Amino acid sequence: MEQLVLKASKRTETGKAAARKIREEGKLPAVVYNHKGESTMLTVDEAEFTKVWKQATATTIICLDVEGTKLNALIKDTEYDIISNKNLHVDFHALDDDQKIRKILKIQTTGTPLGVREGGFLLSTGASVKIECTPKDLPARVVVDIDGLKIGESLLIKDLQFGKGIKVLSDPETVIVSVRA
Repeated sequence: MEQLVLKASKRTETGKAAARKIREEGKLPAVVYNHKGESTMLTVDEAEFTKVWKQATATTIICLDVEGTKLNALIKDTEYDIISNKNLHVDFHALDDDQKIRKILKIQTTGTPLGVREGGFLLSTGASVKIECTPKDLPARVVVDIDGLKIGESLLIKDLQFGKGIKVLSDPETVIVSVRA
């Protein structure tokens, strides 16, 4: 997946009136928090952010270009107005490239198991996996092909293949999906 880049600029004004003015200019008020909890107030272009936001997952690393300084960050939270169908505010979490982070990833499945095609039924637990890794090793998604599962077989967390540098913290015996007769 290509790196998502978002340009941002620092801001000093705070409060509702300042936020309203920023939104009228087609921008979003934003805050980026570093790994120490320190914050920096920003503005980002609303249209650019919406494009990035629609492509990003909870683990997609975004390159924030803050007036020439590049930061790797995750979208931590957004304030969204369902009436106007627009984002109102965004919080980013800047990542320290050397510090390990912990994330819970939802497991997505693809395919139709062989056992289902033979008359069985698929039982999905909606499991997720907790991992620990550095930001550069963080996968955007966990997608598992379940085409080969036969009746009576299950796919467990220990069956998942992760790259080097990723430590699985979840119980390895947790069932993700199974095919029953």
